Amino acid sequence: MRAWLIAGLAVLASACATPPATQPDNPEDATQVDTCGIARFQHLIGTRADQIDRATLPQGTRVITPEMAVTMDFRAERLNIMVGTNGIVGSMRCF
Repeated sequence: MRAWLIAGLAVLASACATPPATQPDNPEDATQVDTCGIARFQHLIGTRADQIDRATLPQGTRVITPEMAVTMDFRAERLNIMVGTNGIVGSMRCF
């Protein structure tokens, strides 16, 4: 009985000792690691935002314009496309 208890505790301890895979905690790290698939969409930089076929973007992508209000919740898997006042895509980040 005691051996079963010790074996069970050992299994439980080893399961708790391995930390789960985590995502980056900030947009800079998430973009560097490319948690949102940003590399596939780099070709959009310099194009007019109104010419982007949004059906080709990952679900949850935000096209952010200067006058747009956005939530500040951090989701490393979310692609954010930043558009300048001229309507041109200027940058992208994962957050």
